[in-house]
Amino acid sequence: MKKYTYKNICTLFLLLILGSVQAQQKNSEKCRYTKTPQGYLMVLREGDNVLKLLEDLAQEEKIPSAYLTGIGFAQQAEFGFYDFEKKKFNPKTFYKVEMGSLTGSLAWKEGKPSLHIHGVATDKDFNAFGGHLLSLTVGTGSMEIYITLYNEKLERKTEQPLNANVLQLPCIE
Repeated sequence: MKKYTYKNICTLFLLLILGSVQAQQKNSEKCRYTKTPQGYLMVLREGDNVLKLLEDLAQEEKIPSAYLTGIGFAQQAEFGFYDFEKKKFNPKTFYKVEMGSLTGSLAWKEGKPSLHIHGVATDKDFNAFGGHLLSLTVGTGSMEIYITLYNEKLERKTEQPLNANVLQLPCIE
């Protein structure tokens, strides 16, 4: 019969705890979304790139198109206001804000997911700003995004003269 020393027991206990922590970290990395009756629910954590993870979800789950809405904390939110004369977005970045509202759509363009999301963010003094989201990184806490699926695959197309990325609707006959 093997005799266990205090040191052996402590080492074994420490290895079990570390293994459990690593397993929890792997699970939290993998479990960013779950299926719901209407579509999906994403819960993102600090440092997550929201737009990239939405695009990844669309590709992985082969989402035809969807309506998006969400709330949460942002480490960084870059908004754009479209300059119609220059035909491009004027960007402005805000840090450590709370996303009071995210709303948008997911469609496809040239075989890739195409997101069109707007948002409103507030700072610690309750000043609000918003517009077209160009980038978004989750801050301390989390961000919840609800994805409501549409059965039909919708496409976007660049339309002139504004050079705008416009959602294309199928004609009803």
